[in-house]
Amino acid sequence: MFELKPLSKEAIPHALEKAAHYRLLNQPWQTESICRDILQVHPGDHQALLNLILAITDQFPIIDRSFEAKELCKQLPEEYERLYYVGLIAERLGKAALGRSGPRVKYIAYEHYRTALEYYERSEQISPIGNQDAVLRWNACVRTIAHFKLESSPDEDRVESLLDV
Repeated sequence: MFELKPLSKEAIPHALEKAAHYRLLNQPWQTESICRDILQVHPGDHQALLNLILAITDQFPIIDRSFEAKELCKQLPEEYERLYYVGLIAERLGKAALGRSGPRVKYIAYEHYRTALEYYERSEQISPIGNQDAVLRWNACVRTIAHFKLESSPDEDRVESLLDV
């Protein structure tokens, strides 16, 4: 079996650039691998952690690893970021749900977007001065809900049981 080779600490800045580059190229698996290499030698590296969370959520249309992404959010140092990124995870789950077919996907997508709105609302309340990222995401979610005419299920208990939020 092959063994992973450790990354040197001196290579971290360049590796972070590569991780961002591969996200732009829509290669989340490569980004994830680089971030895991960085976190092996520099546990808790803030930028690697954020890129890893985003790389995992970039894969949602293919595979739902939201539990892992939420667990990684717990490692973020600031409450604002923890709330904001859990909101982002919920938003991306909603987007992934819209990409599926089935009779209840719009209800499921709505519940994910509603959850995202709750987290964005909470993160906005404690956001750093001048940082309105949560407002921008809130507005995007509201527009998506309106555009796709999303609404809660008439039998909401059946939808909630399908969510891992």
